[in-house]
Amino acid sequence: MMLDDQIKQLEKMVENILAEETEIFLVGLKIKPTNNVRVYLDGDKGLPIEKCVQLNRKLYKLIEESALYPSGDFSLEVSSPGIDEPLKLIRQYHKNIGRLVEVVFNDGSIKTGKLLQVAEQDIIIEVTEGKGKKKQVQQVVIPFGNIKSTTVQIQF
Repeated sequence: MMLDDQIKQLEKMVENILAEETEIFLVGLKIKPTNNVRVYLDGDKGLPIEKCVQLNRKLYKLIEESALYPSGDFSLEVSSPGIDEPLKLIRQYHKNIGRLVEVVFNDGSIKTGKLLQVAEQDIIIEVTEGKGKKKQVQQVVIPFGNIKSTTVQIQF
């Protein structure tokens, strides 16, 4: 079976499991050469480790029953994307409203600001430049088509 077909079959299994979990969604799925299946999920209100474990067990059982890997020769990892992973889905943007994000444009330029709003075609971030009396706060509308990547910035 081709890798693309395996991925499609696995994505369908994940979607079936998530049908009851309306707050959790699939971000991505990869298969490493050793049949190491990696599933990246996220949740509108976060994704606790207990939930990852529970979904891993359900998915593992489905993969076994499907005989996708007849000799049971596979491993499965279910996790949320790392905090340093760029946002991929509009749903991830929504859950990060109010947080500081770094937007890399297609031309390589970068803007960092607070994510204020997410629409179908674009996002709005609040960018603060300068300090003291020279401080300027502006809202910047960025169409998704101009975004190469958006990463949430950790603030301490």
